[in-house]
Amino acid sequence: MVLVRELNFQGSKGEADLQALFDSGATYSLIHPDFAEQLGQLDALPKPLDFETAKQGSFTRIDHRISLDFYLNDLRLTDEFFVFPGLAEQAIIGATTMQKWRIKLDFEHDEVITDPRVGRVILM
Repeated sequence: MVLVRELNFQGSKGEADLQALFDSGATYSLIHPDFAEQLGQLDALPKPLDFETAKQGSFTRIDHRISLDFYLNDLRLTDEFFVFPGLAEQAIIGATTMQKWRIKLDFEHDEVITDPRVGRVILM
């Protein structure tokens, strides 16, 4: 299941408000190449990755990733996004990002829930 939200993304070159699809069925977070190039410097992967698409037996080769900040419910979060050629969405927030930042999806109430404690930095 999925939920869509407009989020502010920020990278080394600038920022943009993008429609982000929260997809618990997607393992990784992805971004369309046009938006990735607008936001920041792309990092080449040491070895390309082949991602299986929703169409069984169909694969897309991923050559680049980008590190981006994004804002959700007034929290600044950051993660790595794979640059996915031909992506139908502007951005996808996948399960690894949701687990990392303890993001929960409430489909009954159409809500994306965050834990405000994840935005705190604790120095020892």
